[in-house]
Amino acid sequence: MRIFVLVILSFLTGCATVVPVTAKFPDAPIILTQPCPDLNKLEGEKVSITDMLKTVVQNYSLYYECAVKVDSWKQWHTEQKIIFELVK
Repeated sequence: MRIFVLVILSFLTGCATVVPVTAKFPDAPIILTQPCPDLNKLEGEKVSITDMLKTVVQNYSLYYECAVKVDSWKQWHTEQKIIFELVK
């Protein structure tokens, strides 16, 4: 009977050891890590008003697309950090 109790106690003490678990912060989605495209430039010595207006409109579009991407990145990072801190 003593041997049985000693065996049970040895198994129970073996289960009491703590295994360190390290949490890894998640990787960002690939679409959010791509850099924003360069803005368009006017080329040539003489530029018409319509070409200049087209370039300005394209640049505004590129800027706002990039702004949405950056805002999405910030939101994703904030949410993941909160989740990561809660799990820790």
